[in-house]
Amino acid sequence: MYLYIETLKQRLDAINQLRVDRALAAMGPAFQQVYSLLPVLLHHHHPLMPGYLDGKVPHGVCIFTPDDIQTTYLTDLEDKWGSAVDVMAKGELPITGVYSMGSTSSIGQSNTSDLDIWVCHQSWLDNEERNRLQQKCSLLEKWAASLGVEVSFFLIDENRFRHNESGSLGGEDCGSTQHILLLDEFYRTAVRLAGKRILWNMVPGEEEGHYDEYVLSLYAQGALTPNEWLDLGGLDTLSAEEYFGASLWQLYKSIDSPYKAVLKTLLLETYSWEYPNTSLLAMDIKKRLHQGEIVCFGLDSYCMMLDRVTRYLTQVEDTTRLDLVRRCFYLKVCEKLSRSSASVGWRREILSQLVSEWGWSDERLAILDNRANWKIERVREAHNELLDAMMQSYRNLIRFARRNNLSVSASPQDIGVLTRKLYAAFEALPGKVTLVNPQISPDLSESDLTFIHVPIGRANRTGWYLYNRSPSMESIVSHQPLEYNRYLNKLVAWAYFNGLLTATTRLHIKSGNLCDIAKLRELVADVSHHFSLRLAAPTPKALYSPCEIRHLAIIVNLEHDPTAAFRNQVVHFDFRKLDVFSFGQQQQCLVGSIDLLYRNSWNEVRTLHFSGEQAVLEALKTILGKMHQDAAPPESVEVFCYSQHLRGLIRTRIQQLVSECIELRLSSKRLEPGRFKAVRVAGQTWGLFFERLSVSVQKLENAIEFYGAISNNKLHGLSVKVQTGQAHLPAVIDGYASEGIIQFFFEESSDDVGFNIYILDEANRVEVYHHCEGSKEDLVRDVSRFYSSSHDRFTYGSSFINFNLPQFYQIVSLDGRTQVIPFRNNPLAHLCVTASESTAEEPKRFQLH
Repeated sequence: MYLYIETLKQRLDAINQLRVDRALAAMGPAFQQVYSLLPVLLHHHHPLMPGYLDGKVPHGVCIFTPDDIQTTYLTDLEDKWGSAVDVMAKGELPITGVYSMGSTSSIGQSNTSDLDIWVCHQSWLDNEERNRLQQKCSLLEKWAASLGVEVSFFLIDENRFRHNESGSLGGEDCGSTQHILLLDEFYRTAVRLAGKRILWNMVPGEEEGHYDEYVLSLYAQGALTPNEWLDLGGLDTLSAEEYFGASLWQLYKSIDSPYKAVLKTLLLETYSWEYPNTSLLAMDIKKRLHQGEIVCFGLDSYCMMLDRVTRYLTQVEDTTRLDLVRRCFYLKVCEKLSRSSASVGWRREILSQLVSEWGWSDERLAILDNRANWKIERVREAHNELLDAMMQSYRNLIRFARRNNLSVSASPQDIGVLTRKLYAAFEALPGKVTLVNPQISPDLSESDLTFIHVPIGRANRTGWYLYNRSPSMESIVSHQPLEYNRYLNKLVAWAYFNGLLTATTRLHIKSGNLCDIAKLRELVADVSHHFSLRLAAPTPKALYSPCEIRHLAIIVNLEHDPTAAFRNQVVHFDFRKLDVFSFGQQQQCLVGSIDLLYRNSWNEVRTLHFSGEQAVLEALKTILGKMHQDAAPPESVEVFCYSQHLRGLIRTRIQQLVSECIELRLSSKRLEPGRFKAVRVAGQTWGLFFERLSVSVQKLENAIEFYGAISNNKLHGLSVKVQTGQAHLPAVIDGYASEGIIQFFFEESSDDVGFNIYILDEANRVEVYHHCEGSKEDLVRDVSRFYSSSHDRFTYGSSFINFNLPQFYQIVSLDGRTQVIPFRNNPLAHLCVTASESTAEEPKRFQLH
């Protein structure tokens, strides 16, 4: 036993040293400096060291002996300080070990890779000590960033995985969606920078089922000394409940890192396909380590992940995704084989061998190596390929969950955040500007863009066509348009937000009399000035809350301008009664079209078009309907008017009207009944009524009707239509009402008999159920089950994906105030995606009194 243990330790140390050497060899001097010094900066706490803060801060890494580089650093620091750095005591220090994990040291590490560092600490650190250590790590992150190296620290309690504790969703953490899978990745990719060796590697795979007993036997026999090893626990059989949450997390990551996420998502799919006989990749690596079988280029974690996924896709005969995953792997490695290199390193050697096995041509390599110069056609093709692959993976995992009657080991709140971000990024909706370049190509700018309008009655459908070339007949006729839309605003927004349209792009337009080049240039200048291209990602809080309009542009008379008819005409009007909505003797509305362009709190970009005499009313009703009563006002509202005449007057009047209506909608006096705004359009009076959950428009034919509508609202309040008579809705819900989302609100009954449920559907229609009996957790599970089944559009292609699952809330009394908080299930309940594969299952019926 002793010889076996010593042999294993030597193999472990050899693999670890190989990984350290590879990590350092792949990167530049700044990375090498950070990577080498992190252990000594966590071991010591000194005023001249990065990461120093006043007061008592836990520091000191168990079993730490500085190497030559670290010793030189300490010597130089002592020379500057004039005295020796404090010598740390031996034995159990606060930090158990420091480990890098992820792509670092693997073939997947590139010169742009960041560093994920696990700082494993003793479980006896209290909250204050953990907070201080976290502050030190945050300072070290800033120090590394100043050198151009991105580092993320994760404090890991040595008992975290034994107690099934999870972090919250945000940053690099996966919230409640992963547990064993996170440990699986750590065990297969960890590189020990300092501290204790990882005990899990010493336990043979066949002993994993009784891991703790085997470890105790090693201690009892004296084969291992307990305080020399980091013990995060065994890899129990992966509960299938983790798959759904983990796949959501990888989809979440894929929005920003698509090439990296495809490989990881397919690994999860491989795990689910092998179920119930899943062998985690970390177990496979450990088995080879114990057998002395150092395969896949020295047990390189990325190569072994590719090998595992390749075997799966080959067995299921999915050649399309196999080809894609190989390209993703090649692009992630970032060794351009079509170009000569000064030195042939191990990464290039491995990649050359793989490419040879795949039978790739020189032409294919040249195309992939030129990714930095890809333009919109190739980027959109790559985007669609990546999206289709991710959605296929997601569909397979959903089916797996249904077949095996599995629930999701993620909190409803985390599921809500994950699905919202996916919804915001991937859901294809009318008017939504689809962003097609998540880290695919750095520059999609075009030198020429031509907008061509096809009128009604032609062979092609009427609307606007966009080409990325100058408007010569031969260049247009022989090429497909990049994009089509009925309205010019949507095309301009698509080109701008996807980076095709820049300050240096030459613009061309052919549209008859709809829009000339001067107006187009004005529009582009206004949009680019009002909307920034780069924004921080939406926070989990923003994603969990109803979306709110952040930046709004109201574009007036872009495509239809009634004032154009005034040219060279005598127009009679009274300056004292100048109303642009009922203008002159004919009481003509001078607003012929309104386009809305807005970005919301989920960072979606949307466009809408309204035309005709009612455009003002329709646009107002739509804008106000997208603002729930507790929403923050938009950060900016701009009106851009492109009329030939009376431009300033029209712009000012609409700006004034929109501001008044937004104030009425979001006013703190929202509980006052009868709030309305009268607007006269084309000689007719309309009332905008600000109701509790929406804004309605009513035509007021005469004075009696006008005052009657006001009196009705004053006397009776603003009613809510329900199928089962009048419904009383708690006022606190008003601030959460949001179009496009199904929302459930639970409230304990005042007489302690059951609970009440208030349901708002996508159109804010209300259903109320009093004195419900049963389990709220069961209801949450069954509603989610029903929704994921009956609303499942996954089988119809990637353009019909619906991520926007129902949201669940609890009405509670806190500090004497009624508040709405996210519904949290009890520890034994899980949000469920269980459903029959073939039929939608109805929600469970609750007894109503």
